[in-house]
Amino acid sequence: MKLATLCYIRKDGKTLMIHRVKKQNDIHQGKWNGLGGKFEPGETPEECVAREVYEEAGIRAKRLQLKGFLTFPQFANNEDWYAFVFVCEEFEGNLTDSGEGNLAWIENNQLLNLPLWEGDRLFLPLLDQPGFFTGKFVYQNGKLVEHELRQYS
Repeated sequence: MKLATLCYIRKDGKTLMIHRVKKQNDIHQGKWNGLGGKFEPGETPEECVAREVYEEAGIRAKRLQLKGFLTFPQFANNEDWYAFVFVCEEFEGNLTDSGEGNLAWIENNQLLNLPLWEGDRLFLPLLDQPGFFTGKFVYQNGKLVEHELRQYS
């Protein structure tokens, strides 16, 4: 089982995304993702996402909002992945180069036009909705074959 975080940094109608094109043997190769990654021992979701945002983009998240929780059964190497999804609209610092991909500010209304994981297209609109969401996304050979999505007010 892998615990992970995803963070969507937002500013002026845009979201900071990473185009995963630099890392060798990357399961996300060629896709656009929010920032984030796997937990280190003893970390809380907030500590993990703040560390990952800093490592990937050089900025410090000032205020995080937990928006969702995602389940990916047997996502990679027959391991289940669980991801805490955050939105951050307050941060400080200047963007740096990421060793995992190319960072870019994308207009929010253009996010769904990017090469994304199929499930991302389903939950990304919920970032703008009030409340909390959960999702389960089952992939086989990189293709979404089953999903559930719930929204809580």
